[in-house]
Amino acid sequence: MCSTSAEFEVDASGGVRLRCLVPPELAGKRLDAGLTKLLRNHTRWRVQRFVRAGRVVVNGSVAGPRHRLRPGDLLDVSVPEPPDGWYEPEPGPLTVLFEDEHLLAVDKPTGMTVHPTGSRQSGTLLNRVQAYLDRDGVRGVLRPGVVHRLDASTSGVIVLAKTHLAHATLTRSFERREVRKTYLAVVEGEVAGPGGVIDKPIGRSPCGKTLLRSCAADAIDAKPAATRYRVLRRYAGRTALLCRPRTGRNHQIRVHLASLGHPLVGEPFYRADGTLAERDGERPAGRLGLHARSIAFTHPVDGRPLRVVAPVPTDPEFVWGL
Repeated sequence: MCSTSAEFEVDASGGVRLRCLVPPELAGKRLDAGLTKLLRNHTRWRVQRFVRAGRVVVNGSVAGPRHRLRPGDLLDVSVPEPPDGWYEPEPGPLTVLFEDEHLLAVDKPTGMTVHPTGSRQSGTLLNRVQAYLDRDGVRGVLRPGVVHRLDASTSGVIVLAKTHLAHATLTRSFERREVRKTYLAVVEGEVAGPGGVIDKPIGRSPCGKTLLRSCAADAIDAKPAATRYRVLRRYAGRTALLCRPRTGRNHQIRVHLASLGHPLVGEPFYRADGTLAERDGERPAGRLGLHARSIAFTHPVDGRPLRVVAPVPTDPEFVWGL
């Protein structure tokens, strides 16, 4: 048994059995609170039912609801009921770039929303990832945790957490700006010079649409934002750039590049003159010229340096010029 991960299996009755050693980060927590971190698709109320029904065994003995967890305790839990809330699994192509027991990194295709929201509860990346995680027959036990996002129209690498510890630790790394991301961008026009830094605060656009952002003087609740860029190639009235955002504001690269007078190829919202296009929805009509090329960070559990790279897109309708 691995001390850093949980083992799940389907029992004879069709329920799920969880066996694991209590990790250090759950030390001192009540049994129900700790199990909720391990069974991330089950509510605490549902977990409390398992405990009261005597379905939780700690170190060979049935544990009561007031039991406090200690590092190294052996948990054996019978989970007879399906998860309370999970992403409906939808099988489909999935390009896995990295995977271990804590993390999953995939290459998100352009045009695909990351997670269900509002009336859109299907056809998203997380629906497809849930099907991938359920491939061993244990449905809905592992829950992909989002620690950063990509616009639906942006392709490239995205990292998802499988465990509570990985999710919490990696989220803190993003908040502390310890994660380094690079993007390939193709913009309209020929960008002057070898590159530079765009250092302009970004806030909500005063147009009234909460999705859209602005770095103009009238932006609402503007926060510091900086993007370093380097020219890779100029061709056919376009420029290919390598971009490294220092901050992670919504639509940051899109807004910053448009503010230079060079919006992304296929950009549906942000114009070169600083105005906003009158267009509803998130997805552009064609390919957006933005691709998350790589992400580098410290592994949230074992501490090793990781760098995950997504291949350059080969969309036949889009010329990257690289």
